Amino acid sequence: MRLLFILGEIGSGLRRNLSMVISVVLVTFVSLTFVGAAGMLQMQINQMKGYWYDKVQVAVFLCNDGSTAVGCASGPATQEQQDNLEAMLESPAVKQYINDFQFESQAEAYTHFKEQFSNSPIVDSVSEDQLPASFRINMKNPEKYQIISETFSSQPGVETVSDQRQVLERIFSWMNGASVAAMGVAAVMIFCAVLLITTTIRLSAFSRRRETGIMRLVGASKTVIQLPFILEGVIAAVVGALLASTTLWLMAHFWLNGDLSKQFLNTPFISSTQVLVIAPVLIALGAGLAGISSLLTLRRYLKV
Repeated sequence: MRLLFILGEIGSGLRRNLSMVISVVLVTFVSLTFVGAAGMLQMQINQMKGYWYDKVQVAVFLCNDGSTAVGCASGPATQEQQDNLEAMLESPAVKQYINDFQFESQAEAYTHFKEQFSNSPIVDSVSEDQLPASFRINMKNPEKYQIISETFSSQPGVETVSDQRQVLERIFSWMNGASVAAMGVAAVMIFCAVLLITTTIRLSAFSRRRETGIMRLVGASKTVIQLPFILEGVIAAVVGALLASTTLWLMAHFWLNGDLSKQFLNTPFISSTQVLVIAPVLIALGAGLAGISSLLTLRRYLKV
């Protein structure tokens, strides 16, 4: 009978404050969607790091006719200098840090350049002799890039040593910034949700002040009186969390694993199954915030 009474009180409270409850659901939905999106973005960053860091290359660019580096003062790299660099790459001192390497001539570099920028007008303004030849080195451990850089940077015929990981780090830095921004927006929206939950519980308690007064007179416990109000906020927040979780799953299933995965075939995207890990966190966060804010509100505005 006590359980049926509490359920009846919850239903009555939800009906009386339906518009406010819907507002709580929507604000919770939006705020937790931002929280989940930030979590998804961080998962995507970690997955891309694990995938791309194993594939990054160190490029040793050779001097060409247009090189302005100090090491290229004597002109383009000669065949002797190129052979010397190749011998260094095959030496035991260097080979222990690399898996393999390939030499890319100026003609091959120009072919790759035209493939990468086929839709850009810049293709017509670049000629083959402007692109440097290079050694492309696959590292055993990308963290050891500095060893290759120090070994080859000062060698005759070398213009510069470049690590693709530096480019990736900039990309991941931007993505981390977007994740932080999403969390910032989520924090503001969560604050709004807490205020709405607090207002909803206050209105619900005020509208049922006569019933709670009678319950106090007949000896109802503090828990029985307060629990319906708390559960109203928790139910609204959980509904919002479920909507947020569903939205994130649909985004991963139809967008990440659908359109984006077809457009970027070489990029590993997180799966919709991985996104489901976020759902319990969002539900627990929504229920916890609603429960705590409701309890604090009742302690202040509902004297039992």
